[in-house]
Amino acid sequence: SYKGKSLTNIFPSMRGFENLICEDLDIQSLSQKVDVMFLALPHKVSMMHVPALLEHKIKVIDLSADYRFTDAKAYESAYQTHTSRHLLKESVYGLSEIYRDRIKTSNLVGNPGCYPTSILLPLLPLLKEGLIRPDNIISDSKSGVSGAGRSLSPSTHFCEANESFNAYKIGNHRHTPEINEILSSHSQQRVAITFVPHLLPLTRGMLSTIYAQTTNDATEKNIRKMYDAYYGDEPFVRILDKDTYPAISYVKGTNCCDIGFHFDETKRQIIIVSVIDNLLKGAAGQAVQNMNILFGLNDETGLNSVQGPL
Repeated sequence: SYKGKSLTNIFPSMRGFENLICEDLDIQSLSQKVDVMFLALPHKVSMMHVPALLEHKIKVIDLSADYRFTDAKAYESAYQTHTSRHLLKESVYGLSEIYRDRIKTSNLVGNPGCYPTSILLPLLPLLKEGLIRPDNIISDSKSGVSGAGRSLSPSTHFCEANESFNAYKIGNHRHTPEINEILSSHSQQRVAITFVPHLLPLTRGMLSTIYAQTTNDATEKNIRKMYDAYYGDEPFVRILDKDTYPAISYVKGTNCCDIGFHFDETKRQIIIVSVIDNLLKGAAGQAVQNMNILFGLNDETGLNSVQGPL
């Protein structure tokens, strides 16, 4: 337990900012002091607290997977038994740019996973507009070690991860059902993505290379026009120029998702490269963005001072 410890004792990099002291969770007391609660708890632990928080009129942004799904069976296939299934109908998936209108009026936001964020932001507009086929979508994704959390494990030990690169959890990664559910909700048929995650010897950052077959309606011009229509006014999604592809270093320390793509007219194929900082746009940054949307604030509030390397 962190009770009684200061924030700077837990995260020394926070020195010089507000030095908050950790307390036990007292929902009754909190209901008099807060409007929104961010939950950064293990999967299943969040659902132990969310019903009571909502009863006390506290809005919730949950960074676990507990409220990302509408289908309880899909959640349970990847995690464990869900104890507040009724709230899945109320929760809104917190992919900020896509679900903005629903987030505005929600009391419970399920913040997306990091891999899903990097995959769904570039894919959903294409799928919704009928520019790619829903079958045979492949994502080859790579994450820095922080994506595995703070818990110790042999695979994230420095000596194991440093100067190495490997695929893991092929065919059974917990983010696959999440990606499939959201993609399927925007398609005329069920989508089953081929998702292969990899571990990079980096602290933070995520890159997804995505392959999809395009429909006959797709052209380089209308794909770019479509992306501009969806993201042209969005401060945190940046569509790169033709033949320009993003690097993890472009977004490290930011809440941005950078997207570049190559359209092969002969093969009727699009190859997309998407990068995010898994700790910001893939987690805490997107959670703050969702809070801003909930309360009618500018998306960039609290986030526009976060800058990556030059």
